Amino acid sequence: MPTSAPHAGSVRRLFPALALAVSVVAGMALPAEAEPGHGIAMHGAPALPADFEHLPYANPDAPKGGVVTYGVLGSFDSLNPFIARGEIAVGLRDPFYGNNVYESLLERNRDEPFSLYGLLAERVEMPEDRNSITFFMNPEARFSDGEPVTVDDVIFSFELLRDKGRPNHRTYYRKVDRIERVGDAGVRFVFSDTSDRELPLILGLMPVLPQHAIDRETFDRTTLDPPVGSGPYTVATVDPGKRLVLKRDADYWGRDLPINRGRFNFDTMRFDYFRDQSSQFEAFKKGLLDAFLETDPTRWATGYEFPAVAAGDVVPEKIRTETPRGMFAFAFNTRRSKFQDPRVREALGYLFDFPWINANLLHGQFDRTASYFQNSELASTGRPASAHERDLLAPYPDAVRDDILEGTWRPPQSDGSGRDRTNMREALALFREAGYGIENGRLINQTTGEPLAFEILVTTREDERLALAYQRLVKPVGITINVRYVDSAQYQARLQSFDFDVIRAAWPSSLSPGNEQLYRWSSLTADAQGSFNYTGASDPAIDAMIQEMLAARTREDFVNAVRALDRVLLSGFYVLPLYHSPDQWIARWSRIQHPDEPSLTGAEPDTWWAKAAE
Repeated sequence: MPTSAPHAGSVRRLFPALALAVSVVAGMALPAEAEPGHGIAMHGAPALPADFEHLPYANPDAPKGGVVTYGVLGSFDSLNPFIARGEIAVGLRDPFYGNNVYESLLERNRDEPFSLYGLLAERVEMPEDRNSITFFMNPEARFSDGEPVTVDDVIFSFELLRDKGRPNHRTYYRKVDRIERVGDAGVRFVFSDTSDRELPLILGLMPVLPQHAIDRETFDRTTLDPPVGSGPYTVATVDPGKRLVLKRDADYWGRDLPINRGRFNFDTMRFDYFRDQSSQFEAFKKGLLDAFLETDPTRWATGYEFPAVAAGDVVPEKIRTETPRGMFAFAFNTRRSKFQDPRVREALGYLFDFPWINANLLHGQFDRTASYFQNSELASTGRPASAHERDLLAPYPDAVRDDILEGTWRPPQSDGSGRDRTNMREALALFREAGYGIENGRLINQTTGEPLAFEILVTTREDERLALAYQRLVKPVGITINVRYVDSAQYQARLQSFDFDVIRAAWPSSLSPGNEQLYRWSSLTADAQGSFNYTGASDPAIDAMIQEMLAARTREDFVNAVRALDRVLLSGFYVLPLYHSPDQWIARWSRIQHPDEPSLTGAEPDTWWAKAAE
């Protein structure tokens, strides 16, 4: 994740500030076409009824108590997760471990593509045209210091994150035209442009920060001071770079809400930091950590034969996910001249021998990735473009290759030898078209005289092994790859400033991709330091397909727009797609329990609990 803020001047040029009017509208009448409800959905209606008792993947009878300890790679020097500066501690507001300290207006149900239910706001109102969204605050909501969560805090948080928050917050929130107070407990966000139909839901996920406990002038600086939040946990211990301890707040205001039943069960959560996965795994084997999220296929295949596994005290398990697998890939930095020709990028893909990699590094446990939305109806591969997709793409006739438009393209197949001569010939043909030739065993740009050489930047031993294997595969055609291993601090600093040639990147996906695609692929973020547009993608066709996706009113229109976006991204060869597994690999000590059924996204640690001592 990027860790440094973009230069303020560049952000102002990229995202011109909108004037924001805040008006007090006491006792304002509600629009006739909308009524406040318990939740909202991106498409259709929320699946859970107004009287739902708990999330379907949470156990409402889960016992409270105990301690859980997780391992984290790297280090941390900041407890502010809302700025792109510093290395942020895991666990405060986290997509995997939970929103433990900070909360948002609404909360997501991970068993639906994109539906939100009341949290800090007990009711929400969104008209059909989505020109506004109104939140009515829960009068019981409190920060951890006992102060109420008010409309003033919502407005303060919005303005603070819009002006000083991470680039994605600034991008989203600058689309708001004005804010209106609605009575004493309501706040309405109004949009002049209603083409982004996801934006109202994005506002529902806005974190609410305490105005009374934050200095606006110093907000964009890193800090290790324990924050004041409204969530179920408070920060108890901070050992910079080594350990963060959270304690469950006995007075947490939202403990009895249906959205929270069966969640946030541990009295204490500890996050211990490690420099590498090997030492982290050894700590897990010794019982110093309670769970281990496995990413190394070799270790998964051969490393779980220690006595605690045989005794049943450690439980390795595969957890099936029902969401798109996203894109896990080598990302080419197209800001570098050597990667600006898509033929070069495509040629490099021919030299990646997936069957050889899978057999020799991955124990045959992975499948090849061929879409940014792999394993879902959103993927374009394997199906020809629909008439609707073709209409969307018609203004951009050169944006999608014919084979990708027809759904016949696949990543290059190989014989698994590590020296597939057919693929080498295909790669060399593309290199020649791009102006390269072999001289004295090196691939040379015939115009500049420069050899094709680049660096792959890595920060884990797993990625280092993969990069070294790829280094071996490209060597026969005269390409030099240097593999640079750096610590997490250096890696994050270079990532946020785009100071790299190639990285191994992951862009997770969901059943409802949305505004995050702007942050990853749009022209607006191509040069915005701290964004996730690692490749520097900047293409009007990409921008247009993202806008069509955001403006879609029906699921059918949405699916067509996402598939069209997938085709444009694949045609650009911005990345070399790698591989995926349909499962999460997790090992845990048996003292840690979880519900029988996971969510669509897989494991949800905020629903786990500690088994009572026998």
